Amino acid sequence: MPGLSKSKYTKFCQCDKALWLRTFKPELEVIDDATKARFERGNKVGDLAMGIFGDFKEAHAKKADGKLDLETMTAQTKQWMDEGVQNICEASFIYDNNYCAVDILCKTDEGWAIYEVKSSTYPEFQGRPSEIEKYAPDIAYQKWVLTQCGVNVTGTYLVCLNSDYVRHGALDLQKLFVIVDMKDMVANELLKVPNNVPLAIKTMERADEPTTDLGVQCHKPHPCAFWEYCSRHLPKPSVFDVYGGKGRQFDFTKKVKLYQSGKTTFDDLREETIGVVQNLQIECTLDQREHIDREFISEFLNELYYPLYFLDFESMQDAVPQYDDAKPYTQLCFQYSLHIKESAEAPCRHLEFLAKSDGSDPRRALAEQLCRDIPKGACTLVYNKTFECSRIKEMAAIFPDLSEHLLDIEEHIKDLLVPFQTGHFYLPAMGKSFSIKSVLPALFPDEPTLNYHNLDSRVQNGGDAMTIFPRIKDMLPEEQESTRKALLEYCKLDTWAMVKVWERLKEEAEKL
Repeated sequence: MPGLSKSKYTKFCQCDKALWLRTFKPELEVIDDATKARFERGNKVGDLAMGIFGDFKEAHAKKADGKLDLETMTAQTKQWMDEGVQNICEASFIYDNNYCAVDILCKTDEGWAIYEVKSSTYPEFQGRPSEIEKYAPDIAYQKWVLTQCGVNVTGTYLVCLNSDYVRHGALDLQKLFVIVDMKDMVANELLKVPNNVPLAIKTMERADEPTTDLGVQCHKPHPCAFWEYCSRHLPKPSVFDVYGGKGRQFDFTKKVKLYQSGKTTFDDLREETIGVVQNLQIECTLDQREHIDREFISEFLNELYYPLYFLDFESMQDAVPQYDDAKPYTQLCFQYSLHIKESAEAPCRHLEFLAKSDGSDPRRALAEQLCRDIPKGACTLVYNKTFECSRIKEMAAIFPDLSEHLLDIEEHIKDLLVPFQTGHFYLPAMGKSFSIKSVLPALFPDEPTLNYHNLDSRVQNGGDAMTIFPRIKDMLPEEQESTRKALLEYCKLDTWAMVKVWERLKEEAEKL
């Protein structure tokens, strides 16, 4: 009989079909780079959290084939519990072929407490239960297994990164992590476990694929890696290809409601009042027409003035802050590209910055160079100003001597995203996204120099840049050089793309 692990159990709680597919058709699972990065961060945070209660023993053993030796790990756990070891990490238990490993099992006066470690952040003093309830099924399953094994579970806790923690000096584990008592949430979920376990096992034993239809479970609590397979029957485009909108005015849940009511195609949605931009997208796609509001574009361009500075940052993001004045998941800028247009007639010139690849904090050097490259009062253009403005304000806060100049740059930033995101410039080829990666090929479909896929395969998007930069310090010199070159070429294309988008806006405004 197949047994459950806590990951299989939580997969079943989200969707029975997802569990069946993982059991019988795992090759259909599409795990994107963001998910892989989340797993990697989770492993690092888990390893670090092992020491929050002091000395510990870790249950760990592998078979000759490299797979975990669960029998040995459970035997280790039992031995250490009998010996009174205070903290056991990866404490392993098997009941009726159902397995779980507790991240941290702590001895208490009356029994043992479960601590589940997650790489999510949680506000220490302004906690939102809705943000952590998704972890309750996982912990409830662990408590059920341990209880069936005769363990008296005296507490159930979630260990998260403290989003209020700011590093100064050595890492302070007691301040880095927040411990949340999950007693009530786990109690509610624990009632479901005895019924869910046999249903989950039955799912893994059935020969036929479950017929579960698309629903909110496809994205809640986590986006499902089988979405592409399960949604293959949808027409192109479908309700799920409608723009989500800033602030998620038309989020996944609303799309599901329309889908379940039979409104799947854009034709079905033509008479629906969804949102200005959404309805515009639907109409333009069905009629295969452009929508270009030249008056709005002209007014937008009139707010700009020479010289124009086209700016783009690249950043990395660490779950555990490496440097002073950084919080968990702080966006640390390590690179920028800058195209400068002095006048209407002048050719663009290009400046760039890429931090040293030695593992040092890149922010000070970047901020200093940025202040030298962009004078006060300059009109700076970005694409999605929320990101660049936030990063500049963060650097201004930690570098008081540069604050005045940095905040002046931030004050004069204009956003090239605006004409597209507000629906004043729409082409059907843009689909449901107004990112520059969608807008650029729609505006210039036959221009290979503007195609990101023609760049070095290692760096073709911001996620690639974020992932690869911290790894350069561990590369061989030749690989370091080529990787830095790839980063520079990618970021340079980002700002050159902005120049081309601005030129296209100018062309449309001149048609008035």
